Amino acid sequence: MTLTLQAVGYRYAGADQPSLLEIDLELRDGEVVGVAGASEAGKTTLCLVASGLAPRTVGGRIRGTILLDGENVDAWPMHRLSGRIAMGFQNPSTQLSQVTGTVFEEVAFGPMNFGLPHDDVVARTWQALHTLRIDDLAERNPQRLSGGQQQLVAMAGLLALRPSHLVLDEPTAQLDPAGTRLVADAIAALAADGASILVAEQKTDLLAEVAIRMVVLAEGRVVLQGPAADVLDDARLIELGVSAPSAVRLRRAAEAAGIDPERLRD
Repeated sequence: MTLTLQAVGYRYAGADQPSLLEIDLELRDGEVVGVAGASEAGKTTLCLVASGLAPRTVGGRIRGTILLDGENVDAWPMHRLSGRIAMGFQNPSTQLSQVTGTVFEEVAFGPMNFGLPHDDVVARTWQALHTLRIDDLAERNPQRLSGGQQQLVAMAGLLALRPSHLVLDEPTAQLDPAGTRLVADAIAALAADGASILVAEQKTDLLAEVAIRMVVLAEGRVVLQGPAADVLDDARLIELGVSAPSAVRLRRAAEAAGIDPERLRD
């Protein structure tokens, strides 16, 4: 299962300049690819394009080719794409259905709309809630939760879909370290089951933990790419508006102070 972008460019309706230029990217089975970049670098736009929401639901013009498991998806309607690709947004209010009365119903909403058998929907829902450790929220009203709790509920809804491909735009934006850890574990579990996952994040510690490969965007172009460990250790990140992971910053600080970084592991 692969999601492939070939020489993809995208311009929002009415915009003077394109937001993406000549993007080549492939997500393979069980692979997590991280996306980093400064504000306005094109991270959210890349997520919208990779998920098929742009231009189908947001308008604009796209060029290049997008292949889903080897098939060109240009003519696919959104409902067909959504059965294969799920997307999570940084603002949970845009993810939640706004029509359910309990968290359990909210998480079950997607699988139900795909017409899955009742027992399968229930099993998927409880498993997603358990994975993110929000079983105790099952009977709560989604509209009366904190922003962080809503973010976890939205993520649970994605897990219940068990997508082949998952696109996440800053999925931990409203989460504390404990919530971020739960999302990292969920991403790892999905990848272990064979899903390909694209994660755009400002929290490079999260990317260092879950990503196999990284791409860094600047002005809509890929300017750095490669194994996550190499990219996240690249000295050029700061010039591109990206903070290095804490482990990298700590090692560099130790080296600058004349301390052997290996001693920090003792």
